[in-house]
Formats: sequence, C-alpha cells, structure tokens
Amino acid sequence: MTAILIIIILVVVAAAVAGGVLATRARRKKQLRGQFGPEYDRAVEGHGSERDAQRALEGRQERRSQLNIRPLDPGERDHYAETWRTTQSKFVDRPEESIREADVLVAEVMRRRGYPMDDFDQRAADVSVDHPHVVENYRAAHEISGRHEQGQASTEELRRAMVHYRALFDELLGEGSTTTAHDGAAAPAHGHAAEQPASAQDHPPAERRPA
Repeated sequence: MTAILIIIILVVVAAAVAGGVLATRARRKKQLRGQFGPEYDRAVEGHGSERDAQRALEGRQERRSQLNIRPLDPGERDHYAETWRTTQSKFVDRPEESIREADVLVAEVMRRRGYPMDDFDQRAADVSVDHPHVVENYRAAHEISGRHEQGQASTEELRRAMVHYRALFDELLGEGSTTTAHDGAAAPAHGHAAEQPASAQDHPPAERRPA
C-alpha cells in the first residue's frame, strides 16, 4: 500500500468521523430544542455556550427521570380547581391576599404531583422538563410576587402575576383531564399555554375602585 493511498484512507476515515460527530451534535440539539422550546435559548444565554447549556438541560432530564411525578386524581383536580376559583375571586377586593394564595396553591399542586420542593430555581428547572412553554410564566409570577412582598409591585403587575400563575396551574391541573381552573372547559394543549394571549375571561378582574 502506497503512502498516498494510506493518506487518502486516513482523510476519508477522519471525514467520516467528523461527519458522524456533527450529525450527533445536530440530533442532540434538535432533540433538546424540541423538548425544551424557549427554555433551550434561555439556557444557552444563561450558560454562555450551547455545549454547557445542553449538558445542563440533559442534567434536568436525568433528574426528572428519577422523580415519581403523577397526575392528580379527579377528586384532587376538582378540589384544586375550586380553590383556584376562590383565590381568583378575591383579587377584586384583596389582590395582595389573592397573589399570595396563588403562589402557595401552585406550589401545593406541584408538591402533590411529586415535584420536590427545593429552592425556587430548582423547582423551575424541574418543571421546565414537563412544561417548558409555561415555566417562564412561573418565573415571572414569582419575581412579581417577591417585589410585592417588598411593596414594589403595582396592582396591574399583580394581575399579570395571577395570569402567569394560572398558565402553569392549568397545565399542572389539566394533564390527563378536561378539567380547568376556570370553568371546566377543555384544558389548553400541552406546550401551547404560553404561546397564545389569555382571553379576557381568564384574566382576574381589575381592582375595584371607590366611586
């Protein structure tokens, strides 16, 4: 075998290996982007590189695979749906109380489903595996709720927080059922709750002002 032939074989092998690596990376990126949607871009921005972001997202998948997440049974769904209606109805006269109860209620449903109640960032990371299109709503609601505790959130911001909490709450409540928190209508399709603007009836009413 001549030296030129050996070189040609080595180049072909190297090209095949490189092509395989690139194809594997492309499949990995496609799978993770398909799984996490907007969370993929957020992770890339947060970690500074796609490789680090992909490792972090795969870590979330691995952690999620070890959790025993279960759907709510019909009785639990009905109970939590009614609790949400009561909580949301308070917003007109007591928005501060309503937002606190919404935060607690979402956390309670997560705990009941089997999500660990670690620090908030870890909870959001866990939820992002199953609900990547609404986890940013959860973060936004939590941020507004935190500013409210410091007296820095307006009533309009609290209203937005209620809508954000509702987006995740509906997905947590509605998996495997046709029950929603508002009126028993069909739950939004998984993965689309945060992509469409909420209808007027989904928003908590504006704060009642004295005449």
